[in-house]
Amino acid sequence: MPTPPHGPGQVKGSAQRSLIGATIGFFIGFGAVSLFGPTAQSFIHIMRLTPSQVGFLVAMPMLTGSLLRIPFGAWVDRNGGKTPFVVLLLASLLGIAGLYWMLLTLYPEHLTQAQYPWLLFFGALGGCGIATFSVGIGQVSYWYPKAQQGKALAFYAGFGNTSPGLVAIVLPLIIAFGGLWVGYLVSLVIVVGGIGLYLMLGYNAPSFQLARAGTPARQVEAAARAHGQELLPAGSVLRTLRDAAASWRTWPLVGLYFTSFGGFLALTAWLPMFWGAYYKAPHWVALGLTAGFSLFSSIIRVPGGSWSDRFGGERVALLAYLVLLAGAAVMAVSQQFWLTVLGEALVGAGMGVANAAVFKLVPHYVPDAVGGTAGLVGGLGALGGFVVPPLLGHIAQALGPIGYVRGYMVYVGLALACLALTGLLLNTRDGVRAARLAQAR
Repeated sequence: MPTPPHGPGQVKGSAQRSLIGATIGFFIGFGAVSLFGPTAQSFIHIMRLTPSQVGFLVAMPMLTGSLLRIPFGAWVDRNGGKTPFVVLLLASLLGIAGLYWMLLTLYPEHLTQAQYPWLLFFGALGGCGIATFSVGIGQVSYWYPKAQQGKALAFYAGFGNTSPGLVAIVLPLIIAFGGLWVGYLVSLVIVVGGIGLYLMLGYNAPSFQLARAGTPARQVEAAARAHGQELLPAGSVLRTLRDAAASWRTWPLVGLYFTSFGGFLALTAWLPMFWGAYYKAPHWVALGLTAGFSLFSSIIRVPGGSWSDRFGGERVALLAYLVLLAGAAVMAVSQQFWLTVLGEALVGAGMGVANAAVFKLVPHYVPDAVGGTAGLVGGLGALGGFVVPPLLGHIAQALGPIGYVRGYMVYVGLALACLALTGLLLNTRDGVRAARLAQAR
């Protein structure tokens, strides 16, 4: 990035610093994915929850974390991202504080089925932090040149995505030593610290800073490009959402992300219960396998971004969904512990690489509405985290123990659909290039 000039139009921060700030903020907010997963067994025992109720409970944070990605992702195109990022983290803070208060005052004697709606409510509020993903995607995309976005976004999402796996390991340890309410108190403190770090490190891209500093509108674009910014916003939340929705290629991307990221969210919340309920794995083994899945899928997203830069997002996505299909098929038929572990690893690898590939394609296909497209893809795609766990719970409740295995046929079907959608995008890629060349002339 060029060195910013001194004077009234000086731009604060840098691409690298803002990437680190956004990654920390997303890491803190994304931990809400595991808000209930590692503690579900405690609620099942005390509140006598059914598999369907547990599936709905662990999915609830994903509802707000998914839907809010759409307006908040689009909001980035209006003000750069810092304000919506902080608003979402504060909302998540309130949700975790509410859960802490409930556990402090009601757990365990007075925590019954009557309090189940309150768990859902505070879980939904806590899940707002998950929505920081689409905000950070837009914020980082505006800082980085197109040629570097695959790597930068993979770093952001890959390391940010590690928080559920770490929470799945650390939260049970804290609970074992201090109790359930102490676990949520520590989570509360960590979110407060994360908000402080984001406020210090996270800066809006040059065009937003220049506009806020009073630079005349006709000069903002040239000044921003002088600071190295290539992508420029549409300027209106409604316009960027409309432009994103009007591009038909946005919707295959939504479908791809529904499976790879929404499916990732669903499994991160569901796997602790699956390993314990079907294989009778000890609690620590179930949590370890879940944490391993989450961390592996998150970390492999980083090289997945570099592969997407080098080989093209569509080709990398095709390979990733083939790996996901193989892993899901193994999990759907296997009744052997270690074979199912292998299937889980394949699913995690496919999901992680596919996640990186999909967001490499967002600025390629809809460059004039990156924030709106990131919001739609990230928001509607992440709804898989809300839709799939109750579906898995329903299958398990309907079929009995074998239903925990057969439920993974859902992922087989989703992977097949994604292979078809990726093939469609790959076959129309040349048309996108031709349209851009014509527009440039």
